[in-house]
Amino acid sequence: MAQRERMFEVDHEPERVLLIGLTLGPGEARRTADHLDELEQLADSAGARVVGRVTQQRRRADPAFLIGRGKAEQIAETVRQMEIHSVIFDDDLSPVQTRNLERIFACKVLDRSALILDIFASRARTREAKTQVELAQLQYLLPRLTRQWTHLSKQYGGIGTKGPGETQIETDRRAIRSRISTLSDKLREIARERSEQRKGREQYRRVGLVGYTNAGKSTLLNWFTGAGVAVEDRLFATLDATVRLVSIPPAHRILLSDTVGFIRKLPHHLVASFQSTLDEVREADLLLHVVDVSHRLFEEQIQVVDETLDDIGAGGKPTITVFNKIDRLEDRSILNRLLATHPDAVCIAAARSINMTGLVDHLRLLLEPGTSEEVVTLAYRDYPVIAQLHELGTVLEKRYGKGNVTVRIRMDTRNAGRLQQLLARQADTNGARGPKRRPDAAR
Repeated sequence: MAQRERMFEVDHEPERVLLIGLTLGPGEARRTADHLDELEQLADSAGARVVGRVTQQRRRADPAFLIGRGKAEQIAETVRQMEIHSVIFDDDLSPVQTRNLERIFACKVLDRSALILDIFASRARTREAKTQVELAQLQYLLPRLTRQWTHLSKQYGGIGTKGPGETQIETDRRAIRSRISTLSDKLREIARERSEQRKGREQYRRVGLVGYTNAGKSTLLNWFTGAGVAVEDRLFATLDATVRLVSIPPAHRILLSDTVGFIRKLPHHLVASFQSTLDEVREADLLLHVVDVSHRLFEEQIQVVDETLDDIGAGGKPTITVFNKIDRLEDRSILNRLLATHPDAVCIAAARSINMTGLVDHLRLLLEPGTSEEVVTLAYRDYPVIAQLHELGTVLEKRYGKGNVTVRIRMDTRNAGRLQQLLARQADTNGARGPKRRPDAAR
């Protein structure tokens, strides 16, 4: 199927857009303004230029026009005067609302979900991410299908695909459903591949980085691993999951994973499509919840992340709250209040490596109960086994004796079974080999 053109792809200058926010109830005007600030960041990430914004206060949303017909007609005049290419609503629009508003504005009308989906489409790099985003886009578009999508049927025409009297839009829906089925099969295959990959990493504790988009998760991953993940001060700079092996002295080796950031009103189609990616979060043993404490609405962002974790089945896991970007705070006294309400939290500035040792110490304390020390004595000829011990944990000490070496190792308790299997296999090998004769035994 021909790929849908990006929403904000233009030949010369950025697309001129107008933002619209709806305020429901008294005292919510400031919150609406903050939400429009975030929407403007999203539009910037998509490559658009915001030339204005409008807010409308109502007791409840209008089912036909969201903001009311009268307000929509006022905005239509602004659209014509300012030569607006697209109008973007902070709230999700129903298919009926979208069609009605497009007729009045005589330009493209988008909602928050469509904007986020477009950003994801532009940032997807791997086969998995591209498949996930395309599936989410098609699921979003299907109920909003109009006659403008007639090109879709050209890919799936032919004998046996049309019923008697079937309209063009029904043919288009058939084409989209067929593509959705194909993409769903691809994602199931990718999920199986990921599951097999995770089976080879079961000996390591898994720690997942979660948080609101642009909270600093990728910066934190780079500090721990030197992974070189792209870091930008914009929303959804990182999309694909990144997993790296990290050593936490003196005895811990963990798998640290960074996945896509969460955001307010994250499209449910996108969450459903990204199930295989979000498995890294669901199967983590421990979560680091990174919070941009310099953001005015960071408490709301914490709530959004907690609700999203519950939605994907990852709520209730052991979690360290990491208040990041403390170097941007004008008033540091807020940290005392935060630590009083979040006694297990850590305050850092990952970009400037401020208090990172405090975070490592806190992480080590949570990992410690799951470790144990073992003492193993092996013959010198068993040097391959000694080398494998370094993969199971951290070797704390080696004592060399006559013909053998005693190794003291600290490892995750889940590796105790692997250690016993390794020693058992080596014992069988030594038994099959028979006793090794000393050079003077034949005299």
